[in-house]
Amino acid sequence: MMKMNGLGRTGISVSQICLGTMTYGNQNTEAEGHLQLDIALDRGVNFLDTAEMYPFPSRPETYGRTEEIIGSWMRTRANRSSVIVATKIVGPGTRFAHVRGGDAKYNRDHIVKAVNASLKRLGTDYIDLYYTHWPERPTNFFGKLGYTHDFEAEWTPFEETLSVMDDIVKQGKVRAFGVSNESAWGVAEQLKLAENTGWPRVATIQNPYSLLNRSFEVGLAEIAVRDECGLSAYSPLGFGALTGKYLDGGAEPNSRHALYPEFTRYFNARAETATRRYVALAQDQKLDPAQMALAFVNSRQFLTSNIIGARTITQLKTNLDSADLVLSPEVLHAIEVIHNEYSNPSP
Repeated sequence: MMKMNGLGRTGISVSQICLGTMTYGNQNTEAEGHLQLDIALDRGVNFLDTAEMYPFPSRPETYGRTEEIIGSWMRTRANRSSVIVATKIVGPGTRFAHVRGGDAKYNRDHIVKAVNASLKRLGTDYIDLYYTHWPERPTNFFGKLGYTHDFEAEWTPFEETLSVMDDIVKQGKVRAFGVSNESAWGVAEQLKLAENTGWPRVATIQNPYSLLNRSFEVGLAEIAVRDECGLSAYSPLGFGALTGKYLDGGAEPNSRHALYPEFTRYFNARAETATRRYVALAQDQKLDPAQMALAFVNSRQFLTSNIIGARTITQLKTNLDSADLVLSPEVLHAIEVIHNEYSNPSP
């Protein structure tokens, strides 16, 4: 039976497994996306994750298509009230020149335009959870290390962002607010601001977390527990690396790594060595490597939901089955031994 967790202090309950959808409209057709959604819902998943920029990678010709596919599914199934839909507003970046004039910000104008467009594509009058996709300010995310402060940087103050979020919540367009790819400082500042103003507080933090990247445990995990804004973990399989399928050049022609080799975060030499160790551990314990990796994420006390993604139905069912797997103390100890030797090779 699928475990349900509270979404921060919102009173909303979400499934421990969340279905990521960023392949819909690119690697997956609309029909394939609908089938995945049907299967996930039947297995107890009520939490769906998307973004205005999806499918991945974002292109002008496919921008917003994933939201449209989810919208057509909800319309044909007449099941809007059965699911919790999360989507995200794009932040600044050179890859997104096609989004609102190429100067995306989290100010009033951009948020209002973005949320209204997402509502239209989704075919709904409310979004359950609305994220800022990554910080507008220059800081460390997407694996960047070596923080250097830019004292001259200009970015939308949190006060403006949260005041707009407050307005769209009061208008009934959004139920809850979240952040993604955010730092401990960013989360703490927005929580403090919400506490002082009564504006929406951070309900969940969508950051990367996997056996190859446990950096969330430094700083953010304590905030997630103490301030009740748990982790919605993305890339729990490290771009598919932790399945073991990419070892020894085993990438399938239509796999994400084969199609987008420029995304190397989970494929450096230390990450590959760590992956070999984790896959070997799973095989020694007669476990599926993907399920072991996902079950580890599911076991974290700071977790709200674990965002899985799949290209095939077989992958989807394997990932969903991880919800029923409880790792033994022996396996958890063996994972820590590997982690201590190869800590966070893909931060």
